[in-house]
Order: sequence, then C-alpha cells, then structure tokens
Amino acid sequence: MVRVSTGARIHFGFLNLSLARDRLYGGVGVALDEPRVVVAAEPASEVRCRHPAAREYAEQAVELLGADGIDLSVERALPRHAGLGSGTQLALAVLRAVAAATDREADVRRLAPEMGRGGRSGVGVATFEAGGAVLDAGHPTARFTTDRPEDGSWSVPAVAARHEVPDRWRFLLVVPDVDPGRNGAAEESSMRSVVERADAQTGDRIAGIVTRRLLPALAEGSAERFGEAVESVGRLNGTWYADEQGGVYRPPVGALVSSLSESPVVYGAGQSSWGPTVYGVTDADHVDEAVEAGRAALADADIDGTVSVARGRNRGASVE
Repeated sequence: MVRVSTGARIHFGFLNLSLARDRLYGGVGVALDEPRVVVAAEPASEVRCRHPAAREYAEQAVELLGADGIDLSVERALPRHAGLGSGTQLALAVLRAVAAATDREADVRRLAPEMGRGGRSGVGVATFEAGGAVLDAGHPTARFTTDRPEDGSWSVPAVAARHEVPDRWRFLLVVPDVDPGRNGAAEESSMRSVVERADAQTGDRIAGIVTRRLLPALAEGSAERFGEAVESVGRLNGTWYADEQGGVYRPPVGALVSSLSESPVVYGAGQSSWGPTVYGVTDADHVDEAVEAGRAALADADIDGTVSVARGRNRGASVE
C-alpha cells in the first residue's frame, strides 16, 4: 500500500484577465501544510473506491497509466469548492497514488490536463509538485476560446517565479458556513463573461503590485508587505468579478475581509479563488491574536464557521 499526502493552497488571484493584453491569467498562490488531502492505494484487478470524486479520478488515472485497477481510499479531504484547491489536489494525489501503487511513472504536469486540471491556473499543479509561493506564466491570449477546451488539449502554465515561504509566516483561514464557491459549468460561464469584458488597466495595476511589492516582499521575507500586496491583488481581481459574484468579494466574505483588515496582527486579508474561504497573513508571534480576530469577524457578521492557522509548505506531495 502507498499513501500520498498533499496540502491545500490559497489562490490570491490572476495577473491579467483582459483580452487586450498578450498573456492571459497568470495565477498567484501559496501552498499550505493544512488542511490536507491523504489518499491510500494498493493494486487491484478493478477500480474500487467509495469516494465519488476520487473514484472518477482513479478511473481516469488507471486508464492513463495502463494499470489493471486500484483499491483506493480517501483518508483526509479538503472541503469541496471552498477556495482551497480541493479538485486539483485530490486529482493529482490520486494520480500519484495509482502510479506508485502499480509501479508506474506519472508526469503530473503532463497528465494533469488529461484529468481536467491545470487549464486556467497552474498554481495547484505547481504547489503539488514543489510547494512554495508561486506565480505562473499564464497562457498566450491568442489561445483563448469561448468554449472550454477538451481535457488534455492544453498544457499547464509554466512556473514564472517560485519562492520558499518563510518559516515564521502563518496564514489565517476563516471558512464561513455558507454555500460553496462557483464550480463546474457555472464557474466556466462566469470566467468567460469576466474575461470578455475585463478592464486591461486593472491587470496593469496588478502587474505593478506583483513585480514591485509582492515578489520583493517574498524575497525579503516581509510578511507585512506581502500581506498588503496580496490584499491589493485580491481586491483588484474582485473588481473584475463584481458583476458575477455580487461585489468585490462574494457576500458575506466582504464583511469578514473588512473586519480582518482592521486587525493590527493581520497584515492582509482576502478571498481565496471563488471563496468562501477568507485568508489572512500573519506570523508566528501573533497566531493567537489572529485566531481571535477571525472568530470576532465571524461573530460580527453573525455567521458560523471555522478558524484555523496554517504554515506555508515548501515541498511537494509526499509518497510513503
């Protein structure tokens, strides 16, 4: 039996969503050590798996790798459609587990598109491979199509920049008990609408923030400046999505972000992907205060939810 473990990721936003610029998308995100996906697998003569989503991925992986079958179980899973990368991390963990259990090689980056992953953002694949804080290169805008490309017809965006996450940085995760973020056909439709009318100047502003503030803060290890930069990136991304999600942040995320931003121990806050997960950047010296700020934000908004703190993860998925 083999066991594959990988962590969640935060997606801070994209560099550009305007068709008026040469490159489209360009994801910015960071790998987390918690929460985690853990799958266990051993060879079998057929596909056996009780987890519906994992079973679908297992069937795809078995076919792609030419294996006879797999007996696979999901020991830990990320909340689905919460903005933490559940689909990509589960798919790639299953792929890696099937390969290891059946003594086969699996090029995760090459095969991810065959499993329907890594088409728009390369952050999930990159963090699965090596962890860290990642900026991907996006795609040439000329490749954009109004219809979703068929699985396997794209390549995962290359990693344009990667930095180790400093040991003392921490990431506050506030997950309100509300409806999941957009996914599937609804997400595809929303993204098409956003891209077709996105303001190019917003992308130009984001590019300046990433190159002059975010990446330097990573290189210098400043959690304060990094938090300020990713909050700015997230807010500007939200202006692109406002018509689709009901505001710069999807309700009621905006109230949580606003509350966290007022805390002196939360250096920056925002919505991960389509939400509803809200992140906050802090450090090891202020974990307890940051958790209290997260709980206070939920209480002020009169919403139930969970509050946790995670470290950054500077390694890829583990196989035992």
